[in-house]
Amino acid sequence: MLTSLCISNIVLIEKLNLQFGNGLNVMTGETGAGKSILLDALSLALGGRGDVGLIRSGCSTASVTVEFDCVGNELKTILEENGIEDDGALILRRTLQTDGKSRAWVNDIPVSVKTLKQIGDELVEIHGQFENHSLLDATTHLTALDKYAQIYKPGFISALNQMRLAYANLHESEKRLKQLQELLEKSETERDFLEHNVAELRSLNPQIGEEEELATKRAQMMDAEKNAGILTDAIELLKNNGHSLDEQICSVAHILERIKTEPNPYSEQINKLYDAASIVADISETIQPENPDIDTLDSIEERLFAIRAAARKHRVMADELPSKLVEMESQLNAIDNSDAELKKCQSDVNKFAKIFDEIATTVGDIRKESAQDLRQKILSELPDLKLGSADFMVDIQKSQPSINGTDSIVFMIKTNPGTPFAPLHKIASGGELSRLMLALRVVLNNPNDIKTLVFDELDTGISGATASAVGARLDKLARNEQLLVITHSAQVAGYADKHFKISKQSSAGSTTTSVVEITGDDRLNEIARIISGKEITSESIATAKTLVKQ
Repeated sequence: MLTSLCISNIVLIEKLNLQFGNGLNVMTGETGAGKSILLDALSLALGGRGDVGLIRSGCSTASVTVEFDCVGNELKTILEENGIEDDGALILRRTLQTDGKSRAWVNDIPVSVKTLKQIGDELVEIHGQFENHSLLDATTHLTALDKYAQIYKPGFISALNQMRLAYANLHESEKRLKQLQELLEKSETERDFLEHNVAELRSLNPQIGEEEELATKRAQMMDAEKNAGILTDAIELLKNNGHSLDEQICSVAHILERIKTEPNPYSEQINKLYDAASIVADISETIQPENPDIDTLDSIEERLFAIRAAARKHRVMADELPSKLVEMESQLNAIDNSDAELKKCQSDVNKFAKIFDEIATTVGDIRKESAQDLRQKILSELPDLKLGSADFMVDIQKSQPSINGTDSIVFMIKTNPGTPFAPLHKIASGGELSRLMLALRVVLNNPNDIKTLVFDELDTGISGATASAVGARLDKLARNEQLLVITHSAQVAGYADKHFKISKQSSAGSTTTSVVEITGDDRLNEIARIISGKEITSESIATAKTLVKQ
């Protein structure tokens, strides 16, 4: 539901903040007061065309903000796709600059105008002389008829779901059959290729995690080979031309012992040399040359390089080679068992096609019944709306099978006797079209829909009983949905749950439009003004009292 509309610097509106309510929100005002400006501003906030002519004279920028208090499931999906959180309230904001640049936000998240319009279309539907109503798009007619059938035809939802499941199974089996047929067309060439590659991978028999394990072992063995060289160098130095280093140290100590001076001044050094010789001897015994298994290293490298080469060949990661083998074995098996597999796939297609056709026929029969019911209800609405010469029908034609069955649905209308039926979008626009849309909306009203409906031009060329009939239907429709209605009709205004008055003021060379909610005597006076013109009489006040919904 639309809860607020904030406008800044749009044409004659300098600042405006409106709070809307449930049910029927009506706006009235004298001709030229600026009622169309509100629709233009709302359309801008919902992703409509940004015309710089909307910017108030003397201003460089204009903005419109609208707030909604709940969203439907389809809209929640759109919000999730665009990274927008749904916290129970939805705020759409649009700015427009004199250089033509426009920016948009949803819950303070910048979005494209295209995304803003996609979101706006799920929130509000405007029925005005120059608006594109969703029901004028023939692609929406099947959904509209199905929603009607879901309300009035028990079992339709179950049949619809069964049909969609049957189509999904049919589509999947047809896809599998097509893939198999394409594979068999190139089977001979594929067979040789697959047989060679399957044999190669079977012989290699790669395992998940094997590449990493081999790479680790290879690194370890290469380190061991380097270590062996280092140890050999150390041992050579310790032996030093065939004489061990500890023997050479002892020889130095022996030489120093031959000094004749008593006591020997090098006794301390001699003892340290013997200690050093002992330490070196111990070290020499613990250092042993390593002999890495070169053959093992070679076999590891050969295996590792073979696995990596196979991964490159098949353009997969090494750990994906086992699954690649399974895939190619399956393809080879399909070729080898092509006749049996082809027959099975064709059998599945035939089976699911039969199931789908049976359920689609049931769904189509219910749609035909619903179409007749819908036609009678629409026709019963038209005379009171001054559309008694019009006729309505639902054209149902066979179409290619799809998730929606085998029916093509188009709402048809003719406005005058003797003229042929034509799709809705080809009939005249203006008040006639808006009243027809009202009749459709009343009959197709779905309690689960939460769109805000905006009606303009409804009262063009009508008055009296017809205007009362329009008001009554708006009142009925507003019991389930929020409506915003711009009207010149006192009868329509009398049904309002909230009534707003639009007026224009001029002072000091400046003109502004204002909108205020009116209640009580102010509301009676406004309805009386609509009845009698600028001069409000006691008779028009009395009439206004009879029109106000109690």
